[in-house]
Amino acid sequence: MNSCCSNIRIVATSVRGVLHRRNNIPCQDYFKHAQGKNFVAVVSDGAGSAKFSKIGAKTACETLCDLLKNAPWNKIRDAVIHAVRISREKLCRHRFNKFKNEQGLADFSATIIGMVYYKGKGLFFHIGDGAGIAFLDDEHEQFIASRPENGLFACETFFYTQQAWLENLRFLNFENAKSVFLMSDGVSNFSFSPDFMKIEKGFTSPINTYLINEKNKQKALRALNNTLDMPKAQRINSDDKTLVWIRLAK
Repeated sequence: MNSCCSNIRIVATSVRGVLHRRNNIPCQDYFKHAQGKNFVAVVSDGAGSAKFSKIGAKTACETLCDLLKNAPWNKIRDAVIHAVRISREKLCRHRFNKFKNEQGLADFSATIIGMVYYKGKGLFFHIGDGAGIAFLDDEHEQFIASRPENGLFACETFFYTQQAWLENLRFLNFENAKSVFLMSDGVSNFSFSPDFMKIEKGFTSPINTYLINEKNKQKALRALNNTLDMPKAQRINSDDKTLVWIRLAK
């Protein structure tokens, strides 16, 4: 099957947070992308307090990519809902789910931020924190952002493993984007102003400009890793950091 998205470029990485390094805990973020009739990319951030959150993150990313890459665009929102539901069903049957039902899903808690793209049209789908940014120009003046969503407290967010996952699932359409950023919450506070209403150009603009111009993927990936792993970045936010950069325009 020929992909409509063969010219898309992707540079993506996950960097383990400094606290996880100190405590010998693996990175609990996960990301994946896939191409079929559609292009799909997903980032999932496993909750630090959940025993098997990395499994929850991986299951969401793999299932969403698998089920959305060839889903009909005119039913894409329904396809996202179906894919999240299938992810939950997989975790209900997982060998580490001690109850073998939804009661055991809390051990797999993870957020979701993803996008699906088809012929110039894009859709963000989002549960919890993390963020997505679609830049509509290369001057970083015009953008559409799917911002983090927290609960009553700043440290509280929503997970696709919760009972109320469907009411916390958000969609945001965009068109004719040039570049897209998907990120876990370990990166989102670098990318926005403190109130998340404005883009922090001192972070996003240099990354986007550099990755547009650097055609050597290994050099681009190394630079992105170094940026996310800088001591200053680790001091500001000690959480795992995942950033997926997607270039849609030629």
